[in-house]
Amino acid sequence: MIEVINIRKSFGDKTILQDVSVNMEPGKTNLIIGASGSGKTVLMKCMVGLIEVDSGKIKYDGQDFTAMDDKEKKPIRQEIGMLFQGSALFDSMTVEQNIMFPLDMFSKEKYKVRMKRVQECLDRVNLKDANKKFPAEISGGMKKRVGIARAIVLNPKYLFVDEPNSGLDPQTSLVIDKLIKDITVEYNITTVVNTHDMNTVMESGDHIIYMHQGLKQWEGSNEDIIFADDQKLNDFIFASEFFQDIKEMRKTEMFRDKGWRTKKDGGKPSRT
Repeated sequence: MIEVINIRKSFGDKTILQDVSVNMEPGKTNLIIGASGSGKTVLMKCMVGLIEVDSGKIKYDGQDFTAMDDKEKKPIRQEIGMLFQGSALFDSMTVEQNIMFPLDMFSKEKYKVRMKRVQECLDRVNLKDANKKFPAEISGGMKKRVGIARAIVLNPKYLFVDEPNSGLDPQTSLVIDKLIKDITVEYNITTVVNTHDMNTVMESGDHIIYMHQGLKQWEGSNEDIIFADDQKLNDFIFASEFFQDIKEMRKTEMFRDKGWRTKKDGGKPSRT
């Protein structure tokens, strides 16, 4: 688990994060959503230590990450996997060399053992016959898979994902979302995803944090979001008539499938 406790961050006289607290849960896809400038990217960068907080704490399984020096942070950083928005593959390296890179940096295992681990990760993300190809020779979706394979090659306890569906077509986006979710559950990883993709929110959002003007405006699941009455959240998620219609359709389906009825006072749904 990653605990974010009352963190604040400002740049000059501009406050970006205001007293934000949240727990990122293991085995779940924890999504950070919000409009541009809401503070979600800064929040993620603070969590991985790329930006220092002004006050507050960030704890990794009870260890105060914010109180550590660089040497003390290293063991935790070795347990963190990163999937960057543009995949951030090395153009001059083959697929297997890109995945091997973290092992070359941190593992003391023999080459054959490291190569076996690379192949295991390639198999896990369903990439076949791509080992010797260069990034320029594979599609955007395949690059994302390579990025995921590289992110999990060190068996991380924590996985940070920045806009995983950026530049991908809807069908490929669904595949990548499912892959990230499946890996999260399979390895019980604490996965944190920064996203604008509403399909990701509705299909993969086990735990969702909505940021608005530096504040944690709302928190819940993709099921809770259908019934949320927070106006700022609804204006962001269900801004168009199309998404408003989808919300009503999903709500109707959930009432039918779960045997719910609404309370007369308009409160949360209850079972019949």
